[in-house]
Amino acid sequence: MARLAQTAGLTDVQQEILSTVRDFVDKEIIPVATELEHRDEYPQQIVDGLKELGLFGLMIPEEYGGLGESLLTYALCVEEIARGWMSVSGIINTHFIVAYMLKQHGTPEQKEHFLPRMAAGDIRGAFSMSEPGLGSDVSAITSKAVKDGDEYVLNGQKMWLTNGGTSSLVAVLVRSDEGHSPEEAAAKPHKSMTTFLVEKEPGFGEVRPGLTIPGKIDKMGYKGVDTTELIMDGLRVPADRVLGGVTGRGFYQMMDGVEVGRVNVAARGCGVAQRAFELGVQYAQQRHTFGKPIAQHQAIQFKLAEMATKVEAAHAMMVNAARKKDSGERNDLEAGMAKYLASEYCKEVVEDAFRIHGGYGFSKEYEIERLYREAPMLLIGEGTAEIQKMIIGRRLLEEYRFQG
Repeated sequence: MARLAQTAGLTDVQQEILSTVRDFVDKEIIPVATELEHRDEYPQQIVDGLKELGLFGLMIPEEYGGLGESLLTYALCVEEIARGWMSVSGIINTHFIVAYMLKQHGTPEQKEHFLPRMAAGDIRGAFSMSEPGLGSDVSAITSKAVKDGDEYVLNGQKMWLTNGGTSSLVAVLVRSDEGHSPEEAAAKPHKSMTTFLVEKEPGFGEVRPGLTIPGKIDKMGYKGVDTTELIMDGLRVPADRVLGGVTGRGFYQMMDGVEVGRVNVAARGCGVAQRAFELGVQYAQQRHTFGKPIAQHQAIQFKLAEMATKVEAAHAMMVNAARKKDSGERNDLEAGMAKYLASEYCKEVVEDAFRIHGGYGFSKEYEIERLYREAPMLLIGEGTAEIQKMIIGRRLLEEYRFQG
C-alpha cells in the first residue's frame, strides 16, 4: 500500500530503524490494540518488545548504552507507534522527556546513575508539572520543597502523570523559594522552581515513605497507559537529586523537555491521522451504495483528498520542528505550530474517517471508534491549542518587531 508522509533525506540507519518499528507495529500492535484498549489493559508484552528493540534508549547517547539517535528519528518512530496505538507512544514519550532532561541538564553523576538503566528500559521515566488546581498556568504551582540539612522535604499534590504507576523515576517540578524573598518569589515565580528526580517503586499506593500514587484515572480514551495523581506528604529527597544540582532552574529545564514533548505530540497526531486515513480509504473501497463503492462518489473523494492533504501538511511541520531542535536552534515556534496543527488536523481527519464509516463507525467492532476517543487527548496534551497560539503569537512578535 502506498504511504503518505514520507520523509526525505533519511540515512540508511534511520530507514532501517523505521522499517523495523513499522513491522513491529503492523505485527505486534495493530492486531491487539483495540482489544487491549477496550479492557484498559497495560500492554506489557508490547512494552517488552519495544525494550528488546532498544527503543527506550533511542535518544540516549551511546556512551550511556543508548542508540544516540536524533529527535527526528525518535519522532518518526513515535509516528509509527501512534499509528498502531497512541497509548504505547505515551509510554515512550514521558520516558524520553525525562531522559532528555537528564542528558541536557543533569550532573555527571546523575547521568551516570540513571541514563544507562533508562537506555536498557530497566528504569522507566515519568514527569510531573500539573496540579489539580491549575492547568496550563505552571506559575501557579503550589507543591513545595523545603531544605532540611542534606535533604529537601516535598509536600503537595500533582496531577495527570502518564506512567505514574509503572514508572520508577519521576521528574517533579515544585516551588523552592530558597534564596528568594517572598516578594521576589511572588514577582518571578518561574525563578523559584526546582525539578527533583524522585525514585520510587512501580505500583500504586504508598510507593515510598511520603509518596503515594493513587489508582489509575478512568479516561474517555488513551487507555492502557496508566494516568495518575501523585501525592507528596513529607517526602524526603536527597539534595543530590536536584536536577543539575542547583535549585531555581526547574521551570526552564521542564520547558526544554516540553519542547521535545510537543514534537512528540505532533508526531502522535500524525500517526493517528495516518491510521484514520488508512481505515477511511480502505472502507470507502469496500462499502457499496447506489451500485458502486462509496469511494467512487465525488463527495467521498473530496473528503479523502482533504484528509490526505492534512496528513501531509502535519507531517511536514512535525519533521521541520524536530530538525530545528536537532540543529541546536530554538524551536518553540516550530514545535508550537507543529503541535497545534497536527492535533487539530488529527481530530478532523479522524472525524472524517468516522463519517465515512457511517453507522459502523459508532460500533466498537471497528477500529475508528477507538481513534475517535483518542484524538481529543492530543488537543490538550503538552499545552492546549490556546497555549500554543499564545507561544506562536509572542514569538512572531519577537521576529517581526515593528521598528517605526
